[in-house]
Amino acid sequence: MADSSFDVVSKLDRQEVDNALNQAAKEVANRFDFRNVDAGVKWSGETIEIQANTEERAKAVLDVLKDKLVKRGISLKAIDPGEPKASGKLYKIGVGLKEGISQEDAKKIGKIIRDEGPKGVKAQIQGDELRVTSKKKDDLQEVISLLKGKDLDVALQFVNYR
Repeated sequence: MADSSFDVVSKLDRQEVDNALNQAAKEVANRFDFRNVDAGVKWSGETIEIQANTEERAKAVLDVLKDKLVKRGISLKAIDPGEPKASGKLYKIGVGLKEGISQEDAKKIGKIIRDEGPKGVKAQIQGDELRVTSKKKDDLQEVISLLKGKDLDVALQFVNYR
């Protein structure tokens, strides 16, 4: 019998991020407390750009965006907001999107699986994802629940479960 496996990945659904961004932009445009403060949120290449005329307003727009992302099922671990920077009359915040598992995070996850996971489970790094294999599917289920219980600084998804 062949080994069972699954992949641990960190990917973003760009369409959901775009939908959350559009909802946040619409809310910012319509909310009373954002009137006449030049507040807005938009794409800027591969990052999201937030702007407002004060630092507090820029942070409030960021909170609106975070709220919309959570409602659309996107983990806040997948975004990397910068610090508000003054740019002329406006304050801007650049929000980066994190995809893929870095080598050091993959090594941490592999170590967790080796140390705390069931015996006979193997984790192997493949680029920006991690392949976990075992003879028993129950062991794989146990590894998934183990990783879900850990507080890692990466948003994880489990795909290709075979």
